[in-house]
Amino acid sequence: MDYVYVIAGLIGLFFGGEALVRGSVGVARQLAIPPLLIGLTVVGFGTSTPELLVSVQAALRGAPDIAVGNIVGSNIANILLIVGLTALVWPITVTGATLRRDTLVMVGAALVLLPVFALGQIGLLPGLVLIAGLAVYLVWAYRAPGAAEPDDADLPAPASTRVSILWVIGGLAVLMAGARFLVDGSVNIARGFGISEAFIGLTIVAVGTSLPELATSLIAALRRQSEIAIGNIVGSNIFNVLGILGLTAVIAPVPVATRFLSFDLPVMIAASLVLTGLLLTRPAIGRGMGAALLAGYVIYVWAAQG
Repeated sequence: MDYVYVIAGLIGLFFGGEALVRGSVGVARQLAIPPLLIGLTVVGFGTSTPELLVSVQAALRGAPDIAVGNIVGSNIANILLIVGLTALVWPITVTGATLRRDTLVMVGAALVLLPVFALGQIGLLPGLVLIAGLAVYLVWAYRAPGAAEPDDADLPAPASTRVSILWVIGGLAVLMAGARFLVDGSVNIARGFGISEAFIGLTIVAVGTSLPELATSLIAALRRQSEIAIGNIVGSNIFNVLGILGLTAVIAPVPVATRFLSFDLPVMIAASLVLTGLLLTRPAIGRGMGAALLAGYVIYVWAAQG
């Protein structure tokens, strides 16, 4: 049954995330929000809802390694796996006016975790600091959203605000059920086979909760919407660290295993720096670089087993 729970959880996260993004984008488009800002906030944060629900439930159910591993592993997978696959589908070209700000915030959020993880436990005060950082970023993004673009992007969106809200509510309900199934099944499998919960959180759970990001970025790439594809990744990584980890720590203190500080967090920081460098110094992230990012993810998963 544990494997059935995991599969059911993954399916629930995928379809729930898709419904949530569809509804969120529908509302955002009616408010004439620029595509890059939609990707960074509405889509990026919306697709991070599975990480939020999984991490909170894992912390409350006494599985802190899955809670932390889910966040760190999701950010690594977002960059190396999802950006790599997206670039293979269609080269990523992003020229948004706020790109430098948003990628630097992503790197800054990752660096903030160094002293936070060094504490050995993320408690109420660090959690509040992370949430405050997210609030500052949201205000900054709202006040300087970048240049508006015509509302002709080929994005999946319902026709009315009422339908969009129904998509959001339905998506959240499915996500909550999927998160519960995924956490329960993954914890039981890990404990039954003697696999570390940290590795399960960094890989199976992290990739599972990143399915909405994967689906959204691939669909955006197929529709030549690079701004949505990359904004989704950058926004999701910011929200994972500042919002999800912060809120999880406020709800329940989260012990941090030493392996996260010594290995997984440095990988996440390095991946964030690589993505920032690619976006700010190259005209496009082509298929060759996409393949290199995917190879990097395979190496990371192999090394993370130790």
